[in-house]
Amino acid sequence: MTGTLVLAGTPIGDVQDAPPRLAAELAGADVVAAEDTRRLRRLTQALGVTPKGRVVSYFEGNESARTPELVEELVGGARVLLVTDAGMPSVSDPGYRLVAAAVEREVRVTAVPGPSAVLTALALSGLPVDRFCFEGFLPRKAGERLSRLREVAGERRTLVYFEAPHRLDDTLAAMAEVFGTDRRAAVCRELTKTYEEVRRGGLGELAAWAAEGVRGEITVVVEGAPDKGPGEVGAEELVRRVRVREEAGERRKEAIAAVAAEVGVPKREVFDAVVAAKNAGA
Repeated sequence: MTGTLVLAGTPIGDVQDAPPRLAAELAGADVVAAEDTRRLRRLTQALGVTPKGRVVSYFEGNESARTPELVEELVGGARVLLVTDAGMPSVSDPGYRLVAAAVEREVRVTAVPGPSAVLTALALSGLPVDRFCFEGFLPRKAGERLSRLREVAGERRTLVYFEAPHRLDDTLAAMAEVFGTDRRAAVCRELTKTYEEVRRGGLGELAAWAAEGVRGEITVVVEGAPDKGPGEVGAEELVRRVRVREEAGERRKEAIAAVAAEVGVPKREVFDAVVAAKNAGA
């Protein structure tokens, strides 16, 4: 018989949020694969648990090389527990490669559900949560970041991002440029920790706030695009969207066609708005 791969959620801040099953899995697994073995040691000490199995590191730098080794353990009947520093493995953390490889070898994969920064931030944001999409981390380079944001400019579902504190001001400024300064958002900082903070407001306002410097683990929740029907997007907004695309490297013709398709209006309407703005010196 093959073994079992267990993906276990770990606390995103407060260790008391650890699911009860986590302690049992840590104590009983044949192999514990951890993103950071030092953090794992602190977690097991806090939970009063001593792993009986072998503890190995499993992080971005060795994920590709260690996956085959862990799969062989699984095929041989071992129970392998995968934990990351915080939250659920595979969600912007190591794990996807191991899960895919285990599934391919018909190994059972299960999970110990636990805390999630994505769901916690959504719940606290005050924004619609009936439909949402998780976008993970944006690219570090400014041009690539703008391009990625352009792809979801018309997305009507609530958007969730992770971001590093030292890049938050640039990211919020880029979001304000692409989505508009008044688009509602929430910056969720240090969730479940002592200095937890949720800052809500328009993207322009939040970008100005973040420019002063922000610390901690960050999750950003952004309201989806307004649910407007064909012809309901004003000329000024059409021009702004075309400019955002042009600044990201698109030719004007392609930018006009993309914006027209995005908002559901004829290309001629977008073209006329751009020409009128140019003639007005806007």
